[in-house]
Amino acid sequence: MENIKAIEAKDRIILALDVDTIEEVIKYTELLKDYVGFFKVGLPLFTSCGFRAVEVIKEHGGKVYFDGKFQDIPSTVAQTSINIVKNGINFFNISATGGSKMMVSTLNACNTYAKKNNIEPPIILAATLLSSFGQKTLTNELGVEMNISAYALKLAKIAKEAGLAGVVAPDTDAAQIKKELGKDFIVVCPAVRPTWAIVNDQIRIVSPSDAIKAGADYIIIGRPITDAHDPVCAAKLIITEIEEALKGNDEV
Repeated sequence: MENIKAIEAKDRIILALDVDTIEEVIKYTELLKDYVGFFKVGLPLFTSCGFRAVEVIKEHGGKVYFDGKFQDIPSTVAQTSINIVKNGINFFNISATGGSKMMVSTLNACNTYAKKNNIEPPIILAATLLSSFGQKTLTNELGVEMNISAYALKLAKIAKEAGLAGVVAPDTDAAQIKKELGKDFIVVCPAVRPTWAIVNDQIRIVSPSDAIKAGADYIIIGRPITDAHDPVCAAKLIITEIEEALKGNDEV
């Protein structure tokens, strides 16, 4: 990826394609490819349309971010991730809670495949904690007594030590992650919602402006754009919000 600071506002938007059909994938890719940086293919779309969704996005001029949050034994995740790279995806995530061995094995396998086939090595992120998690879930259900932000930071440190490029983490953790792990360590912020959008099912949500000000390099946003009466207008409003936040960061 290019220098993080030099990335344009529109390219910081990862549009979540929470759809079920190839026709919808084509519709949104054609409509929004000039207003977002990546189209996110998650598990619902992938299990509905498979790699055809990836192919269609690329055929229509878009770039793909694959959100699979893979977690399994190291060899399984490594082989699965090689198959992701084989299909032209070079920006995806695995689960940080899978452990360092899983992360290192995956990174090494993907880099080896990329080098052997003379292609750009993948950008691999570690997803820290789901945006639907709160402290109660972490402590009462998973038995983790640490503060949720401290636990996310611990997972981010493990990911960096394993050699991954960054993490998927909420804005509440972004500033501390950047402070502890460096400005070049990528932070992708999920559950982003403009103030004019409905919250839906995430607990920890944030506006585009707040996410960028907190240190996020990319934001994941879906329904506020795709469900808007005018998706292009919605995307433009978010681009403007990001641009203003970036100016504020430069002035600090």
